[in-house]
Amino acid sequence: VRCVATCETKGRTGVEMEALTAVQVGLLTIYDMLKAVDRGMCMTDIRLLEKHGGKSGDWVLKK
Repeated sequence: VRCVATCETKGRTGVEMEALTAVQVGLLTIYDMLKAVDRGMCMTDIRLLEKHGGKSGDWVLKK
C-alpha cells in the first residue's frame, strides 16, 4: 500500500508535519479496517518525499 498526502499553505512555514500526520491517519484507517485479518501489520518507511517553498526552499528525497 502506498499512501501519499499533499498539503499546501499560503504562509512561509512548511506543512511537513501536517502531511506526515495525514499519511499516518490514512494508514491507521487501513489498519483499523484490516486488523481482523492480520494484527501483525506494519507501517514502515513513512517519510517526506519532497517539499517546495518555505524558508528553507525546495527539497526532494534522493533515492
